[in-house]
Amino acid sequence: MAKEQHQERAKIKPAVVRYLVKLTLLCCLWAVAVSAAAQSGGLASLLTSFKQYRQQALQEKIFLHLDRPFYTAGETMWFKLYQVDATLHRPHHMSKVAYVEVLNEKQQPVLQGKIHVAEGMGKGSFVLPLTLDAGQYVVRAYTNWMKNFSPDFYFEQQVTILNTYKKLDLKSEPEAPAYSLQFFPEGGNLVHGLESKVAFKVTDAKSGKGQAATGEIRNRAGQVVQTFQPANKGIGYFTFTPDRTEKYTAVITIADQQVLTQQLPMVHEQGYVLQVQQTAPQNLNVSIRSTGQQAEQVYLLGHARQMVSVAATGTLVQGKTHFSISTDSLAEGITHFTLFSSKNQPVCERLYFKRPTQKLDIETVVAKDAFSQREQVELQLQTRSEAGNMIPANLSLAVYRLHEGQAAPVADISSYLWLTSELAGEVEDPGYYLHQPEATADAGLDNLMLTHGWSRFKWEEILENEPFSHTYTPEYDGHLIRGRLTHAVSGRAAPGITTFLASPSKYIRLYTSESDSNGEVQFEVKNFLGSKEIVLQTDFRKDSTYHVEVFNSFSEKYAARPLPAFYVPEPWQPALALRHREVEAQQLYFGAYRNLFRAAGADSIAFYGQPDQQYYLDDYTRFKVMEEVMREYVSGVMVRKRRGSFHYLVVNKPYKTYFKNDPLVLLDGVPVFDIDKIMAFDPLAIKRLDVITGTFLQGKNLHEGVVSYATYKGDLAGFPLDTRALLLEYEGLQREREFYAPTYITPEQKQSRLPDFRNLLYWNPEIETKADGKAQVSYFTSDSAGSYVVVVQGITSNGLFGSKTIRFEVKQPL
Repeated sequence: MAKEQHQERAKIKPAVVRYLVKLTLLCCLWAVAVSAAAQSGGLASLLTSFKQYRQQALQEKIFLHLDRPFYTAGETMWFKLYQVDATLHRPHHMSKVAYVEVLNEKQQPVLQGKIHVAEGMGKGSFVLPLTLDAGQYVVRAYTNWMKNFSPDFYFEQQVTILNTYKKLDLKSEPEAPAYSLQFFPEGGNLVHGLESKVAFKVTDAKSGKGQAATGEIRNRAGQVVQTFQPANKGIGYFTFTPDRTEKYTAVITIADQQVLTQQLPMVHEQGYVLQVQQTAPQNLNVSIRSTGQQAEQVYLLGHARQMVSVAATGTLVQGKTHFSISTDSLAEGITHFTLFSSKNQPVCERLYFKRPTQKLDIETVVAKDAFSQREQVELQLQTRSEAGNMIPANLSLAVYRLHEGQAAPVADISSYLWLTSELAGEVEDPGYYLHQPEATADAGLDNLMLTHGWSRFKWEEILENEPFSHTYTPEYDGHLIRGRLTHAVSGRAAPGITTFLASPSKYIRLYTSESDSNGEVQFEVKNFLGSKEIVLQTDFRKDSTYHVEVFNSFSEKYAARPLPAFYVPEPWQPALALRHREVEAQQLYFGAYRNLFRAAGADSIAFYGQPDQQYYLDDYTRFKVMEEVMREYVSGVMVRKRRGSFHYLVVNKPYKTYFKNDPLVLLDGVPVFDIDKIMAFDPLAIKRLDVITGTFLQGKNLHEGVVSYATYKGDLAGFPLDTRALLLEYEGLQREREFYAPTYITPEQKQSRLPDFRNLLYWNPEIETKADGKAQVSYFTSDSAGSYVVVVQGITSNGLFGSKTIRFEVKQPL
């Protein structure tokens, strides 16, 4: 786009402004928390800095509902994309494109797709090629705007892909574990003489699973000063008072009798300790202690997803103070309690989780829990608010067979938005903390808050009060193709140069962008589906010494989350052999249905609108020379020759005169700056000719008319483009693949001899319950007996979300 358009993209669009206004109104806790009594200079400064950052650094989240967690090469992976704002968790309409990738264990993308997003929803698929190695993979998703932040914010989910066409390394037992022990002092630091709660985490680094263990803390003399053991999933805590003159060592014994030793974190001579205690169901006590004895003001901020709910000032008296906080004032989900010193320096942080009460209840009703082969299943769906009121919702649903070693899914949209997306590192079985009884899960939930402390921003950056700078703009209306223009000889950036992008097609589209101070160009393309050839060039008549390159649209930054070791147990051999035969049969008999795509509507009107003159050349006498065509019946264009070269002069119709300069000349939408080449081209390859008889403004470019040629197939028909143009195959938005499943309604269909070994019985990414909260779907079982699971995920327009999982059996006839 031109510079003004670059600047326009850098601004917050009206829709986003409305979102901010709504956010401000809804976050009335801010006004309550920031009372007049709390408005000391230090606290006011903190709040101002935080508010400024929040308004500039809007954040998004993406949740991907994958059809299943276990695949075989040759199958199709389906997914539904839920895009929400990171604060209110409502469907977000800012970004219209999402990027989905499948990464191998080396964090190399093996599959990539650009997914169209509308009203915060998107859907897509990948056919898993037979060249994939068996192993653990990561599916990740993000938007262009999310690339301005850490890749830790991207959605990620592990999946297993087997390839039965390649030899599998079957093992009788898994690899030896590599145990890891980590310690997390509450608030952040151990301080000499101050009692601290210390959380710990014992995991197998290869599997990422928590481990049972027993442990001791020993001092320099080898004396045991504290014992501990994990409460759940390798996580627990102990309390002790550290002495900086001592050296503390943890000795733990894993369940397999392996012994690990590790030093505790450093003990600081001076500092602060923050502790959070639930003193009553609706009350928290946040106690602060420090080694300093003089009176000092400290500030406590409680913030959840960039919403401030607590803003308080305290004075340390003999190194102590405390804050009493009503949980009613806290937002649902994770609240970060951050303690600031009198110098506005963040010194402690502690996470607290308030169980969400607002949720989407999804009820599933099925006639029975066991079905025969090729039987129809009717599934009733109903969605309610937490108050029991019927409410419309947007849902996605998958029905698949559980295989050897495969458990029902534990990750869901609720546990992702409330927990996983807000915490550092891998959270083992996040659904456990939300879906188990509170009495069982609450202690583990608080331990999780102690061991996974993390913020989506750095306080140091916020307190600098610098405007939030971003490299990547939101894709408000369509996909952005970005690139750079440089001087061909020196390689230096070339600012202020107009660059043209076109894709040869029957549908005439042309995009322009003026390079910025860094030589960067940006083109917003709409309805650009599938793989197409694109042509990038400058006007070689005046800008002939430039080189243009196109940037990779996908993120090249990766989160530091190693995949667990891939392990295929030897007893799986019979099941894998059966699965191989099933996949082969499906490809043989139903492979043709794998590439059914929905027809995409295309705008047949050219970017310049309705032409003033239009000629279908087959309606006229055909000439073999283009000059004769133009002179004989194209009245709006005058052909002239100057200094041995052809030129076009288009009539300026309003004034009945001719322009003095060449018009914009196009062939299948691609600019042609050398009229001699058009004159040398075979006119029999041209189907249509459009003429704009007047000035045409595109961005900053004012053209003295437009002459647009269209070939029969929209493929340039062999026209020789300028050698300085950049031609490349570019993958646009993913075309929407249709899910196919056979039906067995008639006796003939049920008795068909075609084998049906579908593992995925049904996939529907766009179920909408109506005002009464009801919807109904139906599907047919296959020939494969076994245990099946139905997984439903969904969200409402006002940000209620939830999931439901049920099981049923398919049995062979007796």
